[in-house]
Amino acid sequence: MDALIYTAMSGAERALRGQQVHANNLANMDTGGFRANLELATAQAAPGYGYDDRHMATLQANAISTKQGTLRPTGREMDVAISGPGYFAVEGPTGEAYTRAGAITLDQDGLMTVNGMPILGEGGPITLPIHSKVEIGQDGTVSVQSPGGRGEMQVIDKLKLVRAEGSELTKNEAGLIVARNGEPLMTDNTVTVRSGHLEGSNVSAVEEMVATMSLNRTFEVQMKLFKAADDMTQAGNRLVSGN
Repeated sequence: MDALIYTAMSGAERALRGQQVHANNLANMDTGGFRANLELATAQAAPGYGYDDRHMATLQANAISTKQGTLRPTGREMDVAISGPGYFAVEGPTGEAYTRAGAITLDQDGLMTVNGMPILGEGGPITLPIHSKVEIGQDGTVSVQSPGGRGEMQVIDKLKLVRAEGSELTKNEAGLIVARNGEPLMTDNTVTVRSGHLEGSNVSAVEEMVATMSLNRTFEVQMKLFKAADDMTQAGNRLVSGN
């Protein structure tokens, strides 16, 4: 019965942790550029002596969904959304990180930021001079026009746009996307952006609710298995004791 108890216990814990992952996804349905977390379970042998027949399910919630969210027009010149696969590079609390959020703002010094973090260009964080107009091209080129609306647009820098497969990415403690190997991603010139648009979360409420219901049923099954293991243990004890 020992192996069955481990199976039921770890299965129930995995279902409980999985519900937390999907609850977090649902809580971020309205977070711009949010990438849904994926919950993956792997089998792991429980340490101990004797025959290796006790295994537990280990939940890994460090994978992300790479499908694109809905793009909506805003008309704001500093709003940008990535069209297709790719990510913006930002300077996070622990180094370079990546995001799909593109609601860019300027601080008092002209530094371009996203959610309070400097957005990176080819030469590092981008700081704009005093200007009357800003344009962000399809390739991420940032251009400004001098005050007064006179003269041609001048290129200041180019957004660092990167691309990677979902299996190569994870999230750090701040919720930002980073490379699994810890190394900065290389610039990818095939990534394109759409100015005047923002991307919403890629969380599907229907998919998350269906997954949560499935996990609820899984948890109930594991509890029934746990009860069955307890009943069989008590029956075995009665046979041994002769009662």
